[in-house]
Amino acid sequence: MASYGQSAVAVYPVTNYNFGQKDNKIDKDAQDQFQRMQHKYAQEGVRKSVEGILLVHQHNHPHVLLLQVANVWRLPGGKLRPGEDEVEGLKRKLLTSLSPTSVSLMTDWEVGECVGTYWRPSFDANMYPYLPAHITKPKEVKRLFIVPLPERCYFAVPKNLKLLAVPLFELHDSMAKFGPVIAAIPQLMSRFKLNLSGQTVTETASKQDTDETAGARLS
Repeated sequence: MASYGQSAVAVYPVTNYNFGQKDNKIDKDAQDQFQRMQHKYAQEGVRKSVEGILLVHQHNHPHVLLLQVANVWRLPGGKLRPGEDEVEGLKRKLLTSLSPTSVSLMTDWEVGECVGTYWRPSFDANMYPYLPAHITKPKEVKRLFIVPLPERCYFAVPKNLKLLAVPLFELHDSMAKFGPVIAAIPQLMSRFKLNLSGQTVTETASKQDTDETAGARLS
């Protein structure tokens, strides 16, 4: 059967990786997020942010690495500095949120293709995969990139954050829990071949296919 030019993404077992912790990170997004965004918008204009989709597999099912603080889920990444390149900015954010402080253990992050763009029309939580026609001054544009993981590496997460591996099927149709961007990841990934340590998965498993507990904590 033809693959229609699907790109392949290598996905390795979560047990290949070492997970640890490091000092707390100030979570600015949890503190008056939209008030600060409005203030920054007046100074810098449209907020530009980048996030990475990092995949592992567990029990032969693809999982996405998500950060959690309180009841808020997010992908690794964040706001770009004014004029900062998207790829370099995402690498900087990955070092801050996921890499050990020891230079010898840091990962040389690879950033793959952009798989989605989301727009924030107003200073609120709503984001859309398109810019509504009546919006001439969006408040934020967010781009999502595939971040292919090496076969093995070290992770270190700030102590005030949790890193969890969440199966793709748990994200699907779960906008209320994860928000529109994270809930769309299964659709975004459907055009890729996910090679799970030599196995190719062409369909996302259903919940009936596994009895594992979703969202296994890693750090």
